[in-house]
Amino acid sequence: MLAIRTEALTKDYAVGFWRKRPYRALDRLTLEVAAGEVFGFLGPNGAGKTTTLKLLMQLIYPTSGRAELLGRPAGDVDGRRRIGYLPENPYFYDHLTAEELLTYFAAVFGYRGRARRDRVARLLDEVGIGVERRLQLRKFSRGMLQRVGIAQALLNDPALVVFDEPMSGLDPLGRRDVRRLILRLRDQGVTVFFSSHVLSDAEALCSRVAVLAGGRLVASGRLGDMAAFQVRGWELVMTGLDEARVDRVRDRLLGATRIGDGRYALELPLESAPDRLVAELSAAGAELVSLNPVRDTLEDFFVEQVTRSAASAPPRWPAGGGA
Repeated sequence: MLAIRTEALTKDYAVGFWRKRPYRALDRLTLEVAAGEVFGFLGPNGAGKTTTLKLLMQLIYPTSGRAELLGRPAGDVDGRRRIGYLPENPYFYDHLTAEELLTYFAAVFGYRGRARRDRVARLLDEVGIGVERRLQLRKFSRGMLQRVGIAQALLNDPALVVFDEPMSGLDPLGRRDVRRLILRLRDQGVTVFFSSHVLSDAEALCSRVAVLAGGRLVASGRLGDMAAFQVRGWELVMTGLDEARVDRVRDRLLGATRIGDGRYALELPLESAPDRLVAELSAAGAELVSLNPVRDTLEDFFVEQVTRSAASAPPRWPAGGGA
């Protein structure tokens, strides 16, 4: 079953003051997201990520194309009951406390009495809101408001969660907590679809990603299947080395970087056998710290695709839109 399916989804905006022209924010997006997976929707600012999510949530309507969520047309009332959504910049009634806000939203979903109180308390615990839950939201930091927003997106035990930049405003501990939460949701069979320009989050969480640039889909697939992420060499980090010892093996290396006193990072080509070099240097008194495959990161791939798309993409002013 597909959790999300779009077909040639397109959105044009009328821009300008005197003579309005159509501006294409999203250009014929066709995408499929399987049920139960964590899917990363990546792109730089202005790529069309938030536009796509608003179309899925029916906060705006497409110029052409269609979208389905959980097998139903986007906007279907019964389908919405099974969806959780966190907008990029959530705004809440800031005179309420976090506890009062979630109690209100839980009532909208039909929860009453003790079941509602327990649900609110459990979700606030899960997102790391402690005694602060009884403070007015106007006293919350940006990161704390983000945690409350994540909690409200999960109030109805959704089958599909759509997060727009879920790590925005969070400190390192908050990012770690949200990553763990997303992985727990995945283990429970929940589909998580999130947009981000923080690429390390996608690398840590996603089975598949899509890269959007200039309103167009430029790449999608499993990270492990993309040629950009195949191993292209090896990196050895060893301690107990000196410059003379490194010079003796330099002809077998792609590069050698001195990290600190006696510590070097050595890069070997893919066809080399790193264990032989490790054994040789260890026999001379060196010690292995780490051995890692060298491959392009998602960030390298992201920059390459965005640059290529910017060079080859047609103008975002559709034909007939004027000059």
